[in-house]
Amino acid sequence: MKVDSTQEPTAIPVGAPARRTSKVDTIRHAYGFDDVSLAPGTRTVEPADVDTSVELAGLTLAIPLLAASMDAVVDVRSAGVLAGLGGLAVMNLEGVQMRYADPAPVLERIATAAPDEAQAVLSAAYEPPISGDVVAARIRELHAAGSPAVISATPAAARQWGPFCAEHGADVFLVQSQVSSAQHLASGYEPLELDEFTQLMGIPVAAGNTTSYEAALALMGQGIAAIFVGVGPGAACTTREVLGIGVPQITAISDVAAARDEHHARTGEYVPVIGDGGMRRGGEIAKAIAAGADAVMIGSPLARAEEAPGHGTNWGMAAPSPTLPRGTRIEVGTVGTMERILFGPSRVTDGSENLVGALRQSMAALGARDIREMQQVEMVFAPAVAVEGKSWQQRR
Repeated sequence: MKVDSTQEPTAIPVGAPARRTSKVDTIRHAYGFDDVSLAPGTRTVEPADVDTSVELAGLTLAIPLLAASMDAVVDVRSAGVLAGLGGLAVMNLEGVQMRYADPAPVLERIATAAPDEAQAVLSAAYEPPISGDVVAARIRELHAAGSPAVISATPAAARQWGPFCAEHGADVFLVQSQVSSAQHLASGYEPLELDEFTQLMGIPVAAGNTTSYEAALALMGQGIAAIFVGVGPGAACTTREVLGIGVPQITAISDVAAARDEHHARTGEYVPVIGDGGMRRGGEIAKAIAAGADAVMIGSPLARAEEAPGHGTNWGMAAPSPTLPRGTRIEVGTVGTMERILFGPSRVTDGSENLVGALRQSMAALGARDIREMQQVEMVFAPAVAVEGKSWQQRR
């Protein structure tokens, strides 16, 4: 077809409707940890005077840090160690800890499997059913180790096992799925009714994960004790690649924190927000709290501890799926004790050790005496802040 380049373009008739708005025209910019920086204010605080404690689901934590419910991160031993350091571990009801009386050999096989065999080994490891006797024993063992028994499960497993866990002494139950919503549609089964479940359980029930203001507000209205934020940001999670879904954590946390504040204004109930995943350094933890989180949940940074059951590896909770794995086994190495990772002294300069010390120092420099004040510090859009003036470091 020959086109006359000298021909005048066709004029839009007067009165014709304007161009229809496309989805891309209204796309919202979302921010991750690397996009923002925290701006100092008019005062500073002595680091020793900073209070990092937080109230969460009836528990008081000295540090605002939870260990992710991943089999390479949490077992009875690591949960006890973290509790002694002031944090809180969450154990996965659907993991190997609740399927085997002695999960150690299974964890060893997963950690040492050749890369091309890891997926098959993972799938096989999660084939045996959950054992009620083992679940009851783990709850007792967690208490004996000095840790609260915080158990997580997907909605389907929560329906079956939640009351059992509560009856056997669990302190908090977390209903955790890839994406949590207040309205789940299903034709093949009856979905979990969260508001009924929270009343039935008799112990605090937390829920996650979400990234949406509207979903968070609806979930909070169903009686949950805490809400977890994050879809796919974890180092061992491949949800964003496999399914194409997720919202950068700064925006997600900020949106859910706004829902928390609205819910609190309406009802007087304060539902803590936990930023879950995507944090490896102290600065990222500080940014998560500044964005509105009351606490953070981390996995891979703690999988590097000597006490971690993954032997220097980590894998996502959905990694064992035989049909659509949404996680992978990654090598994180073992760098030292959990205490050193959280409280130092750090032997590296990248911020991946002494995480709590970094948070405390950040809060002090920003004039925040506690978590609530840290949530109020100024945040600026500054994607170049990490590399500005760092050319000599980049040459190393």
